Amino acid sequence: MSVIVFGSINMDLVAKTHRLPVAGETVAGHTFFTAPGGKGANQAVAAARLGVPARLVGRVGNDSFGKELLASLQAAGVDTGSVSADPSASTGIAAIAVDDAGENTIIIAAGANGCAGDTECDRLAQLLPGAAALLLQLEIPLSAVLAAARAARAAQVPVILDPAPARAGIPAELYSLADIITPNEIEASQLAGFPVSDRKTAALAAAEFRRRGAGTAIVKLGDRGVFCAAAEESFFVPAFPVRVADTVAAGDAFSGALAAAIAAGLPLRQAVVWGAAAGALCATKAGAQPSLPHRHEFEAFLTERGVEL
Repeated sequence: MSVIVFGSINMDLVAKTHRLPVAGETVAGHTFFTAPGGKGANQAVAAARLGVPARLVGRVGNDSFGKELLASLQAAGVDTGSVSADPSASTGIAAIAVDDAGENTIIIAAGANGCAGDTECDRLAQLLPGAAALLLQLEIPLSAVLAAARAARAAQVPVILDPAPARAGIPAELYSLADIITPNEIEASQLAGFPVSDRKTAALAAAEFRRRGAGTAIVKLGDRGVFCAAAEESFFVPAFPVRVADTVAAGDAFSGALAAAIAAGLPLRQAVVWGAAAGALCATKAGAQPSLPHRHEFEAFLTERGVEL
């Protein structure tokens, strides 16, 4: 079964620095590189690299970045037949600063991603029948995210919503359309309205998201693990200890692996373990899509830690 992703496609412009600047400060960077990114594209690549057919719906500009991104996606095994090149908009970019501890700040210029709408939703509707899951994020217009989630519900396809980038609130309807919602601690804090920083507060936030209508709430706590609350059970998955190089796209690796596990018919607990493992492995490398694990790396990582595939 295939995984469908509707979301952003960006070129990441990455500067590495010893520490992140505070407001009004300029700091020296020691490395710069570009890398394919965008939460939608990242999640599609994450699923494809784990061996699951992945189809991406979205929009790029008719420019050099757009052409480069499409070629990179295709090389990763992602079906880009439903990605269009917009002649009137630039390809989206993300300006990313990463410090020596692997923490980052990101500024996004949406470009063509901000123009995604009815055309993409029409294409999406044709792909949904028989899909294992639809992955959504918030780097495209919220109206398009809602329309896509409604279409998936009508087609009886599970919706996995990554409510990122963080924002103070999302429409109440979107919770009820999300079969699984996967905020990190920052997003969970903003959505729940209270600080989320540990297992206890993650459990409270997850319960609140389920009260608002989400089927399953998964709160990612970075190197402190993952809390999951579903109708049948609630559980905590400890983080996999790794040496962090760059946390960019770790959340997208989680989403892609979670969807890949669901497509493979694995139970929820194992799917969350897959997500946690992929996120940890992703954090050991620099860049967004370049850091997303391939199947052989992923299997070796789990095998070394005594986790069954």
